[in-house]
Amino acid sequence: MRVVINTKLADRNRSIATYLFIATFVLLIGGFIFINQSLFTGETSIDSVTLLLQVLILPIAFVLTIISIRMTNLWARRPRPEDVILEGLKGLSKKSVLYHYYHFPTRHLLISPQGVFAIVTRWHEGNYSVSNDVWRTKANPLSRTLSSLRMDGIGNPSLEAKRAAEHAQKLLAEYAPNIVVQPLVVFISPKAQVEVSEEGVSIAFADGKQKPSLKDFMRDVARSSDGTGRNKVNLPLTDEQLASFERKTVK
Repeated sequence: MRVVINTKLADRNRSIATYLFIATFVLLIGGFIFINQSLFTGETSIDSVTLLLQVLILPIAFVLTIISIRMTNLWARRPRPEDVILEGLKGLSKKSVLYHYYHFPTRHLLISPQGVFAIVTRWHEGNYSVSNDVWRTKANPLSRTLSSLRMDGIGNPSLEAKRAAEHAQKLLAEYAPNIVVQPLVVFISPKAQVEVSEEGVSIAFADGKQKPSLKDFMRDVARSSDGTGRNKVNLPLTDEQLASFERKTVK
């Protein structure tokens, strides 16, 4: 399988996440000292500018903290999605192509003999249930509150995957009008547990020990399409179509 990663973008955003984390930490420590400067200087009166800064510093620190957490979860958290997806797809046809971070909001795009998939990943390790693409988190009130404050809840990966698939299909329609892009949600952590009570967007686990694993999912897709379970040979795009698509969208 050929893997194409936008390493320039990924490295830049990982650096931003690191710098944001450091800046947030410094701001929180500095802000605490600044707000409580009377404890260190003994002065009880402050001017209006200092008072304004003291009022603003905590909201600014809070916003930076949220941005830092989200950037870290998206770009710097390990294991990285591109590594885990690749591991989960070991054994896939050599003709397959996997794109990372080129076709936003489609972060991961797989073109394989089994079909074309817009992959949305989740790093979350909790217990979840999904019915007809409606997600619920199984957690105690404290965990829910903390997750809300951090703004790192699981959201609705099914809806996100549908949007990613729709976007990818529009991109590919110029080169292969009859192509169908399928949405797929992949959980990275082996600790994640998902109870599916009604079918919707397909869900798979990168960990081969969980069911359905990503490898099992791809095998089942092949089985349902040709009735044998063997991988098909040809991609859904011709070599010329794929080359044209790459020339325009992979830069």
